Amino acid sequence: MRDFLLFINDLLWGSIMFYLLTGAGLWFLWHIWRIPLRYFNTFFDTLKNRPRVENGSITPFQALTIALAARAGSGNLAAAALALVAGGPGAIFWMGIAGLFGMAIIFAESALAQLYRRRNNKGYFRGGPSWYMEHGLGMYWVARIFAVLLVLTFGFIFNALQASSISKIVNYSFNIPPSVTAATMAVIVVLAIRQGIQGVARITQWLVPLLTVIWLLPCLGIIFWNIGRLPDIISTIISSAFGWHSAAAGAFGYTLGQALNNGFQHGSFSSDAGQGSTPNVAAASSSTPAHPVSQGIVQLMGVFIDTLAISTLTATLVLLSGMLETDTLRLNGHMLVYHAMTRLLGQQGGEFITLMFCGFAVISVSANIVYAENSLSFLMKLKSCQKTIFRICVAGMIALSCFVSIPGMWQLAKVAMALLSVINLSAILLLTPALKIIVNDWLRQRSLGLTPTFDSSHYPELHGQLEPDAWTEPDNASEFNRSHWR
Repeated sequence: MRDFLLFINDLLWGSIMFYLLTGAGLWFLWHIWRIPLRYFNTFFDTLKNRPRVENGSITPFQALTIALAARAGSGNLAAAALALVAGGPGAIFWMGIAGLFGMAIIFAESALAQLYRRRNNKGYFRGGPSWYMEHGLGMYWVARIFAVLLVLTFGFIFNALQASSISKIVNYSFNIPPSVTAATMAVIVVLAIRQGIQGVARITQWLVPLLTVIWLLPCLGIIFWNIGRLPDIISTIISSAFGWHSAAAGAFGYTLGQALNNGFQHGSFSSDAGQGSTPNVAAASSSTPAHPVSQGIVQLMGVFIDTLAISTLTATLVLLSGMLETDTLRLNGHMLVYHAMTRLLGQQGGEFITLMFCGFAVISVSANIVYAENSLSFLMKLKSCQKTIFRICVAGMIALSCFVSIPGMWQLAKVAMALLSVINLSAILLLTPALKIIVNDWLRQRSLGLTPTFDSSHYPELHGQLEPDAWTEPDNASEFNRSHWR
């Protein structure tokens, strides 16, 4: 079975996913390049505003922190190490390129999720890929297949990987038995998710910034302390990225294909771009100003913070430690980062990274469950008892994974990632006309000096696709905005 999954992954990631991610990234960069370059400050303007949050909604900052929690899990910290192992230092360069494309893709899917959001049975706005597939493209069955796949991937597969890795590294670092890790993780996750997306949002809005700062400060300190070695590290990354290091160079003798393929593969895993996960929280955000593009900008910057900052710094630490040149621990990203920190800071460094892994893993698993529950709510009208059963099943899977190492689980996760991406990227590419409408609407209003407010009544081509009251101009909108719309 594992060999079959390896064959499928080689097929998907060796050609199909590379061209699809590159093509989609370039396509959306072309359509939105003016926004991040000319309107960078709107990211901070959106976050500092205090929007009126409807029942069941979350703030833009909370939506950002949930998305960051899902991306910046322990698996993401290890993703940089895995990319180094499989593709060499050059993979980090291509991870950065994949992150740049990912920013454009995340913008597109998050803005479309906002545009096509709809009220659920409780009257709360919810949305995501399944919603824009059904209502924007009329793909009824594709939307449901995607929802099922996302529930399985983010509810079970990714969480099982997190739990299994954390159990091993905690046992290695602190000699804590898997039974304790399993019980602790299951209880914490159940408590964190018990109030749904709003409960998780209240946790992540504090923990994500705190954990990020706690991780970045030592990283920057180590890099500054070894600043003299940084030019050589950068030179190695660039030369390896294009296959200029020969096989005779030892551990750094990787081909261009290895660096490129693994950089894009792990870059996709790191940013979640195209997989259709981030739109699940983007749609629930009460953006201010009330325009779909606002949430797209917020989530775009989330990819920059995570992939182009956290992952890059983690990879730099591994290269500074020299662990990549050894022959041990080369197949375990968590253990590679652990031993890199131990070599750089001593035993305390290993214990520090273990604690960071645990903190990021808990919030990441909680965010993954939010994604899964949102897609599950698309498939059925969830009652409280059904949510409880689902959460117990996920908690049970997490606990079980602390004891059992499932062969081929990582390969299965990569297949699931690829399938989600193929379906979702195809959908948002088909929805390019709708994306162009909202981007041009936002740019037009900004060029007139207005605060962009989206009113769907101005676009009859979207009639029947959107929730009737989701995007109507409020009664207190300024006459100036209305008179200068065109």
